[in-house]
Amino acid sequence: MSSQSDTDEAPVLVEATPQGVVTVTLNRPQKKNAFDARLISALSDTFQTLAGASGVRVIFIQGAGGMFCAGADLDWMAAAAERTEADNRADAMEMAKMFKALWDLPALTVALIEGGAFGGGAGLAAACDVAIATSSSRFSFSEVRLGLIAATISPYVVAAIGPRTARALFATGQVFDATHAERVGLISQCVADADGLTTRRDELIKTMNLCAPGAVADSKALVADIAHRPIESVMDETARRIARARVGDEGREGVAAFLSKRQPNWVLP
Repeated sequence: MSSQSDTDEAPVLVEATPQGVVTVTLNRPQKKNAFDARLISALSDTFQTLAGASGVRVIFIQGAGGMFCAGADLDWMAAAAERTEADNRADAMEMAKMFKALWDLPALTVALIEGGAFGGGAGLAAACDVAIATSSSRFSFSEVRLGLIAATISPYVVAAIGPRTARALFATGQVFDATHAERVGLISQCVADADGLTTRRDELIKTMNLCAPGAVADSKALVADIAHRPIESVMDETARRIARARVGDEGREGVAAFLSKRQPNWVLP
């Protein structure tokens, strides 16, 4: 373990490959990667930078030291209790903006979960497009046991698991395993161990190399825009979007490549 203090270390580490694979690591292992103001700010900056970066295909989010994220830092929370409601609202808005920046990323986002995801950490998993966890991982929305509520993460958790399950898990604060997390939709897949995470990560890298980046971004936006709307209210919009895709650069290239039995130009060697 490094001799540097947690304050001296960068709270977020970012690695990127020429193939557009980005790995974002929450880097507070001494605090089980719990959220504080520095980590939230660093994640916001990272997600905003990635949103404007070209060539990004897939973004993996993980925690250092075998733990995904333990939720809020207890020292940070204790300090918050001594501040005014207005100050706490400002802090909460910073966290809300961070989650929204993650949600809005155009590239596929994937949470790789070891150890556990509690409170805001479970919210981070819910805000990603895909969440994969080891079978030994544990989850909880434990805010009620501290007299708090899972407020800023609630839009993403409810979208992932539905209102009834969210009510039950938010209201009880119960700890549950990866099997239950997969059953209710909080995670996409449960794997045996860290090696399983690596295998699935490699598979997703290969998968996303085959997908047109613009079409991925448009597909994510499509789901966000039509979710929970009546079908008749979105028919014209969906027809407009597929028509635009067909005559766009990626659409023309993808069809031409298929007919010519070659790889489209976005597939990297």
